[in-house]
Amino acid sequence: MAENLTGRTIAGYRLLNRVGEGGTATVYRAEHAERGTCAVKILKERMRKDPTAVKRFLREAGYGSRVCHEAVVRTYDYGELDSLYFLALEWADGEPLSDFVHRTGRLAPRLTAHIISQLAGGMVAAHAEGIIHRDLKPDNIIYDPKTTAVKLLDFGIARDAELDDAERLTRTGFFVGTLNYVAPEALSGALVDEAADTYSLGTIAYYLLTGVHPFPGRTPRELFQQLLTQDPIPLNSAVTGLRFPSAVEAAIMRALSRDPTGRHESVLAFAQDLAGAVSGATSPGDAAAVPPDAGLLGRMKSLFKGRKDTEA
Repeated sequence: MAENLTGRTIAGYRLLNRVGEGGTATVYRAEHAERGTCAVKILKERMRKDPTAVKRFLREAGYGSRVCHEAVVRTYDYGELDSLYFLALEWADGEPLSDFVHRTGRLAPRLTAHIISQLAGGMVAAHAEGIIHRDLKPDNIIYDPKTTAVKLLDFGIARDAELDDAERLTRTGFFVGTLNYVAPEALSGALVDEAADTYSLGTIAYYLLTGVHPFPGRTPRELFQQLLTQDPIPLNSAVTGLRFPSAVEAAIMRALSRDPTGRHESVLAFAQDLAGAVSGATSPGDAAAVPPDAGLLGRMKSLFKGRKDTEA
């Protein structure tokens, strides 16, 4: 029978009800006297005796606590209390982005670019801390349809670019990530850099626009082989009758280059490229989805404008 800690108070967080469950942890909605509603992850009972699982859980908490950005779920507390390993997080309103797309269908280019800009901002903050996420995917993104805001979560398989091989918690030769979104170079289990997150972000954009993935494989074996040996299906060939401006296709396909050196130099560069391509060729219907200067690119424009006004 699954463990149910509803009603318990851990480090000041009163667990109200279970809201989710994964392979290693259970998520509760909780209440805190000062922080209000929070999310609390509890490492499952069977995992608490596994030193590697415990270390990975605490590592996730430590990585998340280092990243401070409005597009990343904030980490409040973590640790061990009464033989329970817990992670207290900001409560993010909304639903997994994957659920939203499944319910509503593919997204307009302007909204897609807005979402990617927010995620890129969060990843810039992570990369500045030396953290490579390695598992960017719609399941790990909370989306609020009311505000069009996103929150990135789950640093469970992230890695610190500064750690040496001795500190790794995955075996050499085994990749980590999700096949539909993982970069090809990660399949060998080799250490990856920021370019791998750029690839994953490009795949998310591709999926949001088309509702399908860049490779058609239906089994892990097929996907694995296609990622290693084939180029992704061009954006404008993904869905019959669905076409995008050539600049939009070029931005996304560059991010999906099998060669990491062929991708944008950063997640920010990809987000800017996509936003510029979309804003240069959007229909009136798309323009209504999100204000033209929404997201990271718009804030950058405002910043540069403010500098020019000051210098004038």
